[in-house]
Amino acid sequence: MIKIEELIHAYIHSHCDFEKEIVLTNYFQADWEADILIIDSEGGSHEIEIKLSKSDFKNDFKKSYLNKDTGEKFLKHDKISCGDYMCNSFSFLLPMGMVDAALIPEHCGIIEFYHNADTWDTEFYLIRQPKKLHEDSYWKLNDKDFFIRKIALNLLQRKMEIKGKHEELIFKNPFEIKKLK
Repeated sequence: MIKIEELIHAYIHSHCDFEKEIVLTNYFQADWEADILIIDSEGGSHEIEIKLSKSDFKNDFKKSYLNKDTGEKFLKHDKISCGDYMCNSFSFLLPMGMVDAALIPEHCGIIEFYHNADTWDTEFYLIRQPKKLHEDSYWKLNDKDFFIRKIALNLLQRKMEIKGKHEELIFKNPFEIKKLK
């Protein structure tokens, strides 16, 4: 079975234009994580959620979140379907034939894949285009400067995480360093 990281790599390298799009994986936005987030040059955004099992797919519709300001509880897909969502479009990336398209809400795009374990080829099929949830640019809904700082921090953390796997690293507590200044 293909690992999720291998699937993401195959998808983004066959379907994304890195010169014209910002492509992020495992990116936390709002209250949940996007497996793949693509932002085009005009600020149009598309979240792609990967589901490798039926149970994982079903559980996605049970995800609820609590608005920290109002205390209101809401379901993820209720928020997506009414257009009160960060991204302009949302799709599921699923193994071929895993879920009947009729069971997937109309606002969601459907991308199916077939992975040949013998040749290690992975093919992707667009089953249904996602509906446009709203017209607002990603940059109208998100502060671009904060976004860039967050990405830079994520890169630094990942670099240290990878480096730490190869050698023992000892860091001072950053909160103690700030107190000394």
